[in-house]
Formats: sequence, structure tokens, C-alpha cells
Amino acid sequence: MNIAELENEIFNEDTKALWVFAYGSLCWRPGFDFNKAITGFIKGYERRFWQGNIIHRGTEEKPGRVATLVENMQGRVHGIAFEISGDAAIPYLSRRECKLGGYISHFTTFYPANGNPFNVLLYVATSNNPHWLGHAEAKTIARQVINSKGTCGSNVEYVIRLANFMREHFSDVPDFHLFELEKEVLDLIENERLCLKTLMGDGEGCISFVKKNVDRTSTRQLQEDEGRLDNFQFSTRIQGTKLRCLNL
Repeated sequence: MNIAELENEIFNEDTKALWVFAYGSLCWRPGFDFNKAITGFIKGYERRFWQGNIIHRGTEEKPGRVATLVENMQGRVHGIAFEISGDAAIPYLSRRECKLGGYISHFTTFYPANGNPFNVLLYVATSNNPHWLGHAEAKTIARQVINSKGTCGSNVEYVIRLANFMREHFSDVPDFHLFELEKEVLDLIENERLCLKTLMGDGEGCISFVKKNVDRTSTRQLQEDEGRLDNFQFSTRIQGTKLRCLNL
């Protein structure tokens, strides 16, 4: 689906709003402005690190491993739906996910933690794209991860930040593939005496979320209280440059 088709789809929606489902790096580094962020899940998929990346988290010589979704009728993938703000988001996502990342876009149903289901834009990499790496054992993927780095930083940062994010916001949801990979990555880092702090980078461009009391606190008030995390019910462990509200 190209940009023109996406824009046409947006304007045909009764809600006049476009939501994007994040299940990978978009969860903690969306790179675009948004009005709302809501936790929930989609059905019919499972998250797998089967997509290669030769720009953001790797190179052509040493491609990184990033998350995509593979079909599984019994599967559920938890993440965040962002309500897009501004005209620049769609071209930005089209370039980041499709042109550079090898993903394709379509719509699916999102089930929020609270409220009624609604349609979201979803980016998925399939085996037909040139960056596809496919299935491998967790130890093999972990070895690729610790040896890969791209323009956005180490591939290790991608895995660890995503695992931390999912653990923080979905503590009761098992994600065996993600957490097995995280364990293998951390074991390799320890065994080879690598510096995790260096691999994680400075967190530039990352965002953190705080739980929002919709009835008592405005978005502006929450943003003005940046850094005063003790005012809110919880925050993520992810360190970032912005503090954003999360409707749960």
C-alpha cells in the first residue's frame, strides 16, 4: 500500500484518525508525533526476530536481527497503538519501515486493554523481501545481535529495550521468543566481557511513558512534570529524552 492509498484509507475512516500498531522499536522510539498511546494486542500473529536489517541495526556485511510478525492463528502480540499526529508521520513511517526496512503495510484489528477494538495500521516483513533472514536458534540470533550495529546503534539495544518495555507494561504476558533471545544476548555479553552500557548507547530519541490519570491530569500537565516520576503510578525503566502519556 503506497502513501496515496494510505491517505485515502485514512480519510475514509469514520473516526478520521489513524492508529499505528507498534511491536518493535516503534514502542520506545516512534520518531513521530502522536496524540495518544494505548496498550493492547492484535491476534493471529507471533513476534519473531526473523527480519534482517542492514541500515538501522546492522550493515550489509553484518546484518542485524529485528522483530517482525509471522502468522499464527492462535497467536497474540502485545504492544502499543499510537494515534498519529501531523501530516509527516505516514511518509516517515513509509520510508523507515517499507523503503529502508523491507516491511509491507496493511490493516488489522487492535484490542485495547480497555475499550472496544478498532483498526490499526500494521507493518510486517514477509519472506519475500530481500532482507529476510528467517528462523534460527536463539543462540545463533544472539550471536548476530551482539556483532551488529547500524546508524541507530547496536542491535543489542534494540533487543534489550524491547524486552524491558514488554516486561514493564505486560508483566503477565509470556513472550518466550523475545525473552529467550534477551537471555542469550546477555549471557554472551557477560561471557565475552562486553560493556552493556556502551552497547545500549545514550538513549537519544527514546521515549518513556508514564501512566496517565485521565480524569485528573492533562497531557500538558504531565509533559510539564517531566522528570518527576514519583507523581505517577509507574514509569518504564527505559531511559529516554521525552516523557509521554500512556492511556491504560
